[in-house]
Amino acid sequence: MERALSAPGKLFLAGEYAVLWGGQARVAAVGPRATALVRRRQDREVHLLTEAGRCSGHLTPLGINFGGPVPVDFAFAARAASEVVRAHGREAVGFDLALGPSPRAPDGRKLGVGGSARACVLACEAVRFVLEERLDPLKLALLAHALAQGGKGSGADVAAIYAGGVVRYRQYDVSGLAAASAEGRLESALRQSAPVEVWRFPPFAAALSYVFTGASASTPELIASVESRVKGEARSRFVIDSDELGAQLEAGLLERDFRAVREAADGLQRLLGSLQLPVPEAAKRIVALASSFGSAAKISGAGGGDGCIVFSEDASARAALLEAMAARDLYALPLEVEAGLRGEPSPDPALVAWMR
Repeated sequence: MERALSAPGKLFLAGEYAVLWGGQARVAAVGPRATALVRRRQDREVHLLTEAGRCSGHLTPLGINFGGPVPVDFAFAARAASEVVRAHGREAVGFDLALGPSPRAPDGRKLGVGGSARACVLACEAVRFVLEERLDPLKLALLAHALAQGGKGSGADVAAIYAGGVVRYRQYDVSGLAAASAEGRLESALRQSAPVEVWRFPPFAAALSYVFTGASASTPELIASVESRVKGEARSRFVIDSDELGAQLEAGLLERDFRAVREAADGLQRLLGSLQLPVPEAAKRIVALASSFGSAAKISGAGGGDGCIVFSEDASARAALLEAMAARDLYALPLEVEAGLRGEPSPDPALVAWMR
């Protein structure tokens, strides 16, 4: 028994930080997609395969025993696979799971489009399939992603990658599921848990692109820094402003009011700036250049690096902007909004080769 899967990446349109404090996030599922292949074994061994190599363990009713600390390159997939096995809660045969690489810039650096969240989504669905379980892969992926980073993160990236399209999302509380997992009652807790609050946008006309700053950032470190400085009334005000601008952005996209989109994106960029995050010089250049071409750019995600999401009125405006970015040695690519997690009719040949 085997199954091929693929899932998109993600980019925040609005709601960074606010979603951690009770607000809403707007997040797009975007390409390029990454692939996975799972194959059932006849023994109880588990093998996770990525471009970093192989991580092996042994399946038990309490989860997967990897025989020691899991290497960082496998942390999210291993946690996700183990949570599904814990929810299964019974003896079972093992599996091989290969996860294709996330997209990279020409210089080899990761683009920051949700590789860890995607690994959780793909691993949860893959393991659910080989165990023949009717478990909720989204809730399991949200749980695994949070546990793999010490309870941090909103899960907005997980929700967008799973659902596809552009979603509006409010943070899902996984604390009850985490307690149930630790106590060996995860399957029943999943059945009784509340639904995830995620709503998918209808299609819209604006053209999106992504421009990489050439710098990477540590999301957990940035979140910890912001949360240590922004508290109480300042947080509440930030959430109110973020939700208002996010709603304006959403309405502008759906109503084809690009002036509203541009104003909202500019406002969201200023709001992120109020958090006093480190801003790469490249990000400042990207925002200014987008504005000069009648588009609007904002940092996507926690800040400090990675890249900017750019809104253009149409494909021709986007093409002109991308040409200008390339002329200034900025790595930019057009974005298409992607479907979420899905099965594929045939496996990625590279992943098949890894399993030989």
